[in-house]
Amino acid sequence: MGALFSAKFFRAGRTGLTILTAAAIAWPTLTGPAQARGPDGISDVAEQVIDAVVNISTKQTVDLNAGAMPQLPPGSPFEEFFEEFFKNRRGPGGTPGAPNGNSPTPRRVNSLGSGFIIDASGLVVTNNHVIADADEVSVILNDGTTLKAELIGTDKKSDLALLKVKSDKPLKAVKFGDSDKLRLGEWVVAIGNPFSLGGTVTAGIVSARNRDINSGPYDNYIQTDAAINRGNSGGPLFNLNGEVIGVNTAIISPSGGSIGIGFAVPSKTAVAVIDQLRDFKEVRRGWLGVRIQQVTDEIADSLNIKPTRGALIAGIDDKGPAKPAGIEPGDVVVKFDGKDIKEMRDLPKVVADTPVGKDVEVVIIRKGKEETKTVKLGRLDDGEKQAALTPKKDTPEDKSAVKKALGLDLTNLTVELRKKYKIKDQVKGVLITGVDAGSPASEKRLQPGMVIAEVQQQPVANAVDLQKRVDQLKKDGKKAVVLLVVSPDGDPSFVAITLQ
Repeated sequence: MGALFSAKFFRAGRTGLTILTAAAIAWPTLTGPAQARGPDGISDVAEQVIDAVVNISTKQTVDLNAGAMPQLPPGSPFEEFFEEFFKNRRGPGGTPGAPNGNSPTPRRVNSLGSGFIIDASGLVVTNNHVIADADEVSVILNDGTTLKAELIGTDKKSDLALLKVKSDKPLKAVKFGDSDKLRLGEWVVAIGNPFSLGGTVTAGIVSARNRDINSGPYDNYIQTDAAINRGNSGGPLFNLNGEVIGVNTAIISPSGGSIGIGFAVPSKTAVAVIDQLRDFKEVRRGWLGVRIQQVTDEIADSLNIKPTRGALIAGIDDKGPAKPAGIEPGDVVVKFDGKDIKEMRDLPKVVADTPVGKDVEVVIIRKGKEETKTVKLGRLDDGEKQAALTPKKDTPEDKSAVKKALGLDLTNLTVELRKKYKIKDQVKGVLITGVDAGSPASEKRLQPGMVIAEVQQQPVANAVDLQKRVDQLKKDGKKAVVLLVVSPDGDPSFVAITLQ
């Protein structure tokens, strides 16, 4: 049997707290072993570190005369306000404006997030999206003291920011731990400011490591089931030694509340970023100057790579560090600066963490054999600026010739075909004009307008040449052919198509 009771439950709403009442709920009487609970050390950790966890208060001036919702970073604390405001902001006749039809005036918007002190001198870590576009940022200590914050630097790619405050009294600081030592199932503690309820402690376990949620090129989040909600962003995730092993950043939730799937930037990533923000007020990442893709089992088999591993080089920047080092499209990077590259997404993280200007040994597999190249690493920001300024090049056109191979209708590029399919001038190769339904090429989502630039890592100049290469591979008993396919915009990718 169970006891009956009446209780009030609080659910965070979009505009405040909605009180729900549940009555006459059956609750089982505990007659067996005690229910499972967390370790006793959670209370000790919370008492030890809570004074170092802060609320981040932001203010932004909003021009309500603008007709469209402003562009905000995903998860910004201002996002909810704007979404609600613009949804209801329609004047007479459907014209954007105040409800009475009068033109609205600019107003100040306040929002709250979380952060934590990492140095008693007043250095505070939070998420970039918590303070993005804010006019004023304040740090609220656990005792209620409000301090004006100065922005030291931000990094959008890792979504981290570093603030500086001045205090007349000593500040409590916490230290970073080693996130690489985390184990699945290990207990962790999150402290923050969910829904403006400051100083909230939740606990859970490490659900997964190195999680990729497609939020950026360096995703390697810690996943936890410790409750993380709106307002927790920028707050710390602690191990039971009271060390920060993550910065709470994102959640998966259909309702906006915690469903037990939260993500934190691991301390190993955060420490490298914060150190650079402290020293340079910016982050300086390494740059290799390549475009990469995943090595599939089919591609690995065609390139004689066993076991399947590494990052496949799909393209080379003409002015990047990789080209003078002798790295080429079709190479597979399996080791960078002594670190194994097990899959594609490992390479960007390792390159970014390597000091700019360092001479790095890169182990590649080319035509089934390992080679070592030495690259003098560039700086990522310089590479991005250079890519934006690279001019188009004029290339001569081939006379048209139509061939059929691999379930594809192929033809040489002409001026007219470039215009028809909007293909950039620098793209060279053989144009796909048709794809047979149900063919291996169709299954790989090849489409008219794409250009085949290489067959089995060898450039092809025309449709006749391409067909000869494919026929020869069939005679040699190859099971698949690897094509370098370029989109009309110039983005390359390798595709393995079966020859059976």
